[in-house]
Amino acid sequence: MAQTSARTLLLLSLLQARRDWSGPALAQRLGVDPRTVRRDVGRLRDLGYRITATPGPDGGYRLDAGAELPPLLFDDEQVVALTVALQTVATGGVGAGLEEAAARALTTVREVMPARLRHRFDAVRVTALPPRSGSGAVVDPDVLLAVSAAVRSREVLRLDYAAPTGTPGSSDAAPARRVEPHHLVVQDGRWYLVAWDLDRDDWRTFRVDRLTPRLPTGPRFAPRELPGGDVRRFVAARFRGADVPGGDVDERASSLRAAAGTVWPCEGEVVLDAPAATVAPFVDDGVVEDLGPGRCRVGLGSWSWAALAARIGAFDADVASVRPRALADAFAMLAGRFERAAAR
Repeated sequence: MAQTSARTLLLLSLLQARRDWSGPALAQRLGVDPRTVRRDVGRLRDLGYRITATPGPDGGYRLDAGAELPPLLFDDEQVVALTVALQTVATGGVGAGLEEAAARALTTVREVMPARLRHRFDAVRVTALPPRSGSGAVVDPDVLLAVSAAVRSREVLRLDYAAPTGTPGSSDAAPARRVEPHHLVVQDGRWYLVAWDLDRDDWRTFRVDRLTPRLPTGPRFAPRELPGGDVRRFVAARFRGADVPGGDVDERASSLRAAAGTVWPCEGEVVLDAPAATVAPFVDDGVVEDLGPGRCRVGLGSWSWAALAARIGAFDADVASVRPRALADAFAMLAGRFERAAAR
């Protein structure tokens, strides 16, 4: 019986790994005859898996999506990935109102793990940091699913968008916005929709906790090319002082600066007397170039030259080269300030 169960699990793994299998190919992989394959397929069907069988010499088997969630099979790497993902949600890292459900899913998955995989499962401990600004917002999961479906199907989305509390001129009678939804992004505990606004003829970012989708959705659209081509860099421009003056700061993303590849008002480059491997983990939004043993070139940006100089100083390494001159002046200014502070 144990051998039969193990073979059935192997059959399931094969069906998950490839879309179509012929009966003889499965029989050869499992080391059994085609009749046994048919019996094992029947057992998987009894467990809730929808497996389509095509008769004939060229026939075979295909695992289809079902109406209910059947038992699942994970390899070791998938266990680690699932654990990290669920813990991130359970500790409030995505602000989607799914923390309790994720915590229950973690418990359910752990209970059915064999001892070998449970050890790896328990070894992973992830805590998602709360939003740095303390301004995370809970999103209705149904809204998140509706917006995600529109993104996936490339359908025009009609939505109502609430203005920030206390904003003059907001009205419940405002007409629905019409947008082409392109990406969903989570940033600092908030969900954002990156979309092409059909009425304003420009790119916008919308806070998902402030929008209400209107159904049905509109016609399908051909995807536009996002300025700069990188949605993470594009949205980062919204949070780093790259908004176009005069726009709604809660919805406008800067297509001009994102297209130019600039997301910080002040950007500079230094050569550090430190190995690239030591510096790279702390340069999440910059560029690190290995210059040989013990040296690297780092390109970074910040709100101001003083803030950029202070950020570079945090690497605790000698600086061999500085560009541009404004960054060197900021180092000199900070040096004087710190010297005066040390004398007090």
